[in-house]
Amino acid sequence: MKAVAYKTPGPIDRPDSLQDITIETPTPTGRDVLVKVNAVSVNPVDTKIRMNKASDQGEWRVLGFDASGTVKTVGSDVKNFKTDDAVFYAGSIARQGTNSEYHLVDERIVGRKPHSISDAEAAALPLTSITAWEMLFDRLDVRRPTPQGSSIILVIGGAGGVGSITIQLLRALTGLTIIATASRPETRDWVSECGAHYVIDHRRPLAPQIQTLGLGAPGFVFSTTQTGKHLEDIVELIAPQGRFGLIDDPEELNIKPLKLKAVSIHWELMFTRSLFHTLDMGEQGKLLNEVAALVDAGKIRTTATEIAGRINAETLRQVHAKIETGTARGKIVLEGF
Repeated sequence: MKAVAYKTPGPIDRPDSLQDITIETPTPTGRDVLVKVNAVSVNPVDTKIRMNKASDQGEWRVLGFDASGTVKTVGSDVKNFKTDDAVFYAGSIARQGTNSEYHLVDERIVGRKPHSISDAEAAALPLTSITAWEMLFDRLDVRRPTPQGSSIILVIGGAGGVGSITIQLLRALTGLTIIATASRPETRDWVSECGAHYVIDHRRPLAPQIQTLGLGAPGFVFSTTQTGKHLEDIVELIAPQGRFGLIDDPEELNIKPLKLKAVSIHWELMFTRSLFHTLDMGEQGKLLNEVAALVDAGKIRTTATEIAGRINAETLRQVHAKIETGTARGKIVLEGF
């Protein structure tokens, strides 16, 4: 089968940063399903792994986590899927990725693709939807009010893939007032289209802008990017006894100043359940089914903003380079081999 992979980590402008290869098609066993991949999207984690993580013992490392496609065959213990089922999912960080014609994935982290959208549109959703859902409803527990600021949430980095779907889930499933950050006209418009009630500029100090809105201090803050840069502002603007969540990887994170306000800190990684085969691993498949139902009901929409081309090394190199600029809006998708 065709795939796109690398062996040596490094910058994307290197000729061998991503290569077109041919490898053997895997066979599903146990609870694995073999999916014929129709579309994929690219996430910042793809670029970070490609830049920093060597492949095992010189073997090819296939990247990619988001996928939409159809089930080709299933393992002997599979309960929920059969051949030709349309599915979407985000794979495990401990296994080969989705930038291949066929891909093995544990059925417990697979959802049924929304009927109302294309494979390309569906491929934009899994990783970011799982990340947003787990942060909002499992980590920050936004349905449980904080003593102050319980009706307000600040989403830092509202125009990215995670921010885009976070705002939509909040509008569809909660009554919270959503403040999101964006800096360019096109990203400010996008964040508003996704459902943010207010938009502030993350290139300027956040706390004074929050104060100017006159809404009070947010009880919840979800930082999707540049947390280290914004931490001082977060300490100032968040309500006492608030909840603060992040998903990025700051070089340093001094959380001691948050103690005075008794703020709880929550770190989200959507790969944790599949990496450790947690007892609740199957919750990811269930929440993807709920996301699909919300899409089909017209309550949320795809965050795909661009179909870059076919799934090959040349196109993936271009998309990786764009992701690394930190200016991408929504999700970039690739379709077909």
